[in-house]
Formats: sequence, structure tokens, C-alpha cells
Amino acid sequence: MPSLRALIDAGHDVALVITRPDRKRGRGGRLSPSPVKECAQELGLRVGHRLGDLDGVKVERGVVVAYGRLVPSELLERIPMLNVHFSLLPKWRGAAPVERAMLAGDEETGVSIMTLEPELDTAPCTWKKESRSTTRRSRRCSMNWPR
Repeated sequence: MPSLRALIDAGHDVALVITRPDRKRGRGGRLSPSPVKECAQELGLRVGHRLGDLDGVKVERGVVVAYGRLVPSELLERIPMLNVHFSLLPKWRGAAPVERAMLAGDEETGVSIMTLEPELDTAPCTWKKESRSTTRRSRRCSMNWPR
């Protein structure tokens, strides 16, 4: 939700937030919204659950954060999108970049912004911000992981 809050704090008009549908949680099986939906509602933003909810929405650009699926090229032709990727591209393209960086013991990590293309993480990086990792890989581990 920091990305969503940063967009709002920077004065951007967020027309629609798309996140996964509410899921059943707990023993009673009550529906629970995603943390993204909770944040969007707290900020007074409209929420959708499908890319089709963008039909008829007039926007200059979309921002994708941890979507995890390909966005159809027809939609990208209508709405150019930026992808916030939680790694220093191009090192950890694809799914689970944070986990891969941690498992590799990377001492430096960061965030990259790239234009979204129909293929997964293929566009060149347009902006990146490096930071030192706050986790350190321990050589002594209670589990015997294969190398």
C-alpha cells in the first residue's frame, strides 16, 4: 500500500484501484478484503476486482504493483501502464524478486519502474532506486538447504 499512498500524496488522481476479490478467512469463513482494498477504501477510492472494470474509465496511465499476471495488449494499447518491480532490474525479473534477492544473499536491493509490456518483465527499466538490504544471509542455518 505504500505505492498507492505515495501516488495520492504526490497529488495524482487515482480513478480506480484493482485488487483481488474478497476472500474467506478464519473459522467462520467471513469474507475479508485485501489490504490493498482496505487502503483504497480508507483513501476514498473506487475499487474493482477485474481488468474489465477499466472499461469506460478515462485515465492517462495505469500503475501496476505486484499484479502477478500478464495484462492483455489490447488494454495496454488503450491505457499505457508503468510497473513497479521490487528488484534492481534486470537481475531479478519475474515472480518473487524479493525472495530471490534474499535467498541469493544480495546486500543491495531496490525498486525499479518500467513500462508494462504484454510479455512478463521485458521492458527496459526507466527508473530505479537502490537500497542496502536490511536482511543478512546467515551461513549458520538450522535447516540443511541444498546448494
